[in-house]
This record gives sequence, C-alpha cells and structure tokens, in this order.
Amino acid sequence: MNFLGKLWEIVRKDLTTEFRSKEMILSMSLFAFLVLIIFGFAFETGFREIENLIPGILWVAFIFSALMGLGRSFGSERDGGTLPGLLLCPVSPWSIYLAKMIGTLIFTAIMEVFALILLVVLYNQNLLPYLLPLGLIIFLGTLGFSTIGTIFSAMSSTTKAKDVMLSILVFPISVPLIIASVKATGIILDGKSFQAIASWLKILVAFDLVFLLLAYLTFEFILEE
Repeated sequence: MNFLGKLWEIVRKDLTTEFRSKEMILSMSLFAFLVLIIFGFAFETGFREIENLIPGILWVAFIFSALMGLGRSFGSERDGGTLPGLLLCPVSPWSIYLAKMIGTLIFTAIMEVFALILLVVLYNQNLLPYLLPLGLIIFLGTLGFSTIGTIFSAMSSTTKAKDVMLSILVFPISVPLIIASVKATGIILDGKSFQAIASWLKILVAFDLVFLLLAYLTFEFILEE
C-alpha cells in the first residue's frame, strides 16, 4: 500500500469511530452554539457595533470549540489502548501525524459550517458576498490551529491533566495565528478588497508551513516519548 493509501486508512478509522459515537462533533458544535448564543444575548442584533465584534465572536467560537476536539485526537488512542497497535503498523510517524491532523481538520470544518449558519441566523448577517475569501481565511486559520494542536495533543495525552496542559501549550503559540485570522476576517466583512488581507494571509500561510515542517522533523520523537 502506498503512502496515500496508508494515510487514508488511518483517517477512515478515525472518521468511522467518530461518526459512530459523534462525541467530538457534538461537543464541538454544542460549545460553538453556546458561545454564539451567549454573545447574541449580550449584544442585541440592533447593537450598532455588532459588525465590528463578529470576527472576534466567530473566532472565539472556532478556537475554543476546536480545542475540545483536539483533546480527543490522541486522547482516545491513549485511553483505548490502541496507540501501541497504531505504532506497530507499517506506517511512518509522519503519516500518523497527517492522518490525525486531517481528521481534526474535517471535524473542525463541520463545526465551523454549523457555526457560520448560526451566525447568519442569530446575527442577521449576509455572508454570501464574502464566502470565497472568508472560506480561505477560515481554512488557513483552521489548518494552522489543527497543525499545532495535533502536535501538542500527542505531547499532552500522556499527562494526567491533559486538557489543561493542552490549553497551556496551544494558546500562547497560536496567538499570531488567531490575530491574523481575526484581522483578515474583519477586513473582508468590512467589504474591503482581497488585496487588503494579503499581508495577513502571508502570515497564516507562513505559520502553517513552519509548523508542518516542525511536525515533520519532530513528531517521531514525540511519539517515542
């Protein structure tokens, strides 16, 4: 079996397991729902500054909901005792990393689609004119967060307070990613041109590439630990 075939088998295993239990997707979607509902009651639809707050509200829902899913990325393998079997498979650590990261990306994307629909309904916003650039920003931001989150999920899964440790590790490093995502989202929703977010997109792309390279170089040693 080639590299892509091995990669797909691991991703398929995670997708099958999750869609049977729906534990991760439901918890992520519920948290995003609660965040948007709470902010919706805090700032009424007619509040004149609501448009300026939407990028921050949206990414708070995305990031904190995604963090709930990241904890299950390797935590489920450790808790179920399936990680040793996965390591014995004829696949490279890089394949395991990519499969876990892709799985997290898929689950997070499902939650984000749900959150965007809620945003349109609860905040009376029309996102159709900004769908393509907004989709690119969300993809790059989610890719970066999934990239670093998968690394630290593997590191923190062996600790007793793994959820707390994961938050401590992920948030400080993801600050540039979050800032760039919020700023780019705000510029697009403000109706400005795609060129206006070029510098923020470069930061997102650079962040994604740097941490993908870091994972490629270090993930084998992380799994050994």
